[in-house]
Amino acid sequence: MKNKPLILVVNDDGIISNGISFLSSVMSELGEVFVVAPNQNRSGVSHAMTLDRDIYIEKINDKKNHFICSGTPVDCVKLSIDKILPRLPDLCVSGVNHGSNHSINSLYSGTLHGAMEGTIHGIPSLSFSHLSYSESIDLSGFKNFIKMFTLEILNSGIERGVTLNINIPDVDSAKIKGLKICKQGVGNWKEDFCKTRKVGDKQYYSVTGKFNQQKNDLESDTWALENNFISIVPITLDLTSGKTIDSLKYLEKYDF
Repeated sequence: MKNKPLILVVNDDGIISNGISFLSSVMSELGEVFVVAPNQNRSGVSHAMTLDRDIYIEKINDKKNHFICSGTPVDCVKLSIDKILPRLPDLCVSGVNHGSNHSINSLYSGTLHGAMEGTIHGIPSLSFSHLSYSESIDLSGFKNFIKMFTLEILNSGIERGVTLNINIPDVDSAKIKGLKICKQGVGNWKEDFCKTRKVGDKQYYSVTGKFNQQKNDLESDTWALENNFISIVPITLDLTSGKTIDSLKYLEKYDF
């Protein structure tokens, strides 16, 4: 690109996350960066918006364009575009998330859906996640990959309506075998709701769970990550099942 690109950085882990600090530092080597992140952890909120109360934004660094938002990752992107950024950004990057956003987890992920909101606005958008849930994980070994991959997207673009969901295995960077363009793997959570207390007639629960996944599909992000590849899944905004449209056409004969 001829001009210095404008890059929006968001996440769902919150403004104090090590992952967003790392990602914004890498992006600052590529362009002008605005960081807009939730004021607290908003993991698992998917594409939620705040509609039941006012949202605030606050600049927290006079020397850098860093802002906190009291809303969700999607709120962060919407407010950035409408109230904070000088123009539509050339790129929206979300993360680096601490924890997996592959397989069915992509449905729940605030990180991925923050990036998908950028896609809705016509912005090339990337979501980065690392499979370790530890905030202290050293991400520096993946700097070159993230930088070069992002630069490629800045130069080449992404098909309109597509977000790239990128997951990094929880192994040392020296053990990474490469990257794979994948389809979303099959998996599900088996939740366990543990009773924490009872107040009057109210029962309180906290949720834990085990993630079950199919690991034998060589085309899936699950297989790629299990075998030390960085997985990249192109996620589309259109949720329509074209195959099912055809199979349900017979219902149109009914006169209601």
